[in-house]
Amino acid sequence: MKEMEKAAAGFLYDANFDAEVVGQRNAAKDILFEFNHTPPRQAEKRKELLQSLLGQVGNGVIIEAPFHCDYGFNIEIGANSFLNVNCVILDGAKVAIGSNVFIAPAVGIHTAGHPLDSERRDQGLEYAFPVTIEDSVWIGAGAQIMPGVTIGRGSVIGAGAIVNRDIPPFSVAVGNPARILRTITEKDREKYRTA
Repeated sequence: MKEMEKAAAGFLYDANFDAEVVGQRNAAKDILFEFNHTPPRQAEKRKELLQSLLGQVGNGVIIEAPFHCDYGFNIEIGANSFLNVNCVILDGAKVAIGSNVFIAPAVGIHTAGHPLDSERRDQGLEYAFPVTIEDSVWIGAGAQIMPGVTIGRGSVIGAGAIVNRDIPPFSVAVGNPARILRTITEKDREKYRTA
């Protein structure tokens, strides 16, 4: 079994010393370097670079530079989603981002982690558990999404939150570790005026 197949199956895998894995990361870094240094006015080129890097990119997706990820091919982003500057996605496992998702600056989405015992860490082993962000989620600035988490549809994650467990749909979650503050209700529609 190849190392990325181990990662996809939820097993420890060699993320640091396996030549194929390192090569895949380096290939992604080359594309990211070009993307992060392509002027915003060259929108078509930026779009082509993202399509060559990511597993799936929906229509209307905007990713602001700088953007960083490990591999790219494990990332799927639905239509009309927006990732602001300094987004980091460690995609050793699949990262599924739905449609109409807003991700604020300096957000980290992490599928990867390391064993607690130093012997296996020293061998370059790590694990990766998938992250799912469902449709119409808003993630505040500086939030960190940890391995294996699902954030339910329509939820809001407060700035700086550390999300280490699943968040149900239509919830507001804040803090470290993130806790559910309340459910989003119809009253929230009345809070802001429209023209």
